[in-house]
Parts: sequence; structure tokens; C-alpha cells
Amino acid sequence: MRELTVLYDPHCGLCRRFKYWLTAQAPAPDGRGGVVRTRFVAAGSAQARALYPTLDHEATLRDVTAVADDGSVYVDERAWIMCLWATFEHRATAVRLATPAMRPVARVMIQAVAGVRHLTVETRGGDYADGCDGQCDHQG
Repeated sequence: MRELTVLYDPHCGLCRRFKYWLTAQAPAPDGRGGVVRTRFVAAGSAQARALYPTLDHEATLRDVTAVADDGSVYVDERAWIMCLWATFEHRATAVRLATPAMRPVARVMIQAVAGVRHLTVETRGGDYADGCDGQCDHQG
């Protein structure tokens, strides 16, 4: 895999912060921003619909979705794990989290982060950041 496209909700503070964190990861030894080039596309946007017409675009607004350049689609904790895997520094952690024994742990960690996001972002009323409707905080 050379490129991973991450569909994220640009209106969600947590999603935006994750995007900024992922783009800021230390470069791989070859000087690139990560082991795998990562690009970001607004979930549900016209661009996302044109690039991936078969995806459930309403679902991509609820769950982070990552699409590999070979067409593989990763949703929910698998998408988060793939995002980690795309980085130089966090690839080993992603490999551990991808094991059958650790996948439930990864899912709980992601739900915990979503559940406390109101503590880590500025809010404009309620516990959702920047007008986020909270769809990315669903329990599955």
C-alpha cells in the first residue's frame, strides 16, 4: 500500500484533531510524512462520493473510514488501526492492536476517546465540539 485515504467529518472537532495529529507524525527515515502517504477527504462530500461511489456515505459520517489504494475499505476500529499502521512511529502498535486478542481493546479505546472528547476540545454548548452532532460517538 502506498496511499491511504481517510474519510473524516470536518465538522467534528475530534475528527479534525485526529487529522492534524496524523499529518504531524514524524517522518519515516526516507523523509516522507509516514510509511504510507495519507490523504484526507471530507466524509459525505461530493469528492468522496465521486471517488468511492459504492460506499455508504451516511455511514462514513458516523465512523471514520479509510480506503487503501488497492480498494480495501476499513471502518471503525479497523480504520483507526490502519491510520496508525500508516505511520512510522506507531506501526508496531497498530500491528499489535490488529490481532484478534487486541481488536476488542482497540474498539474500547476508540469508544473511550470519543466518550471523553468534550474534555479535550473547546465546546460551543452541550458536550459536542464545533457543532458536531455526536454521530461519531455512537456505541456499536
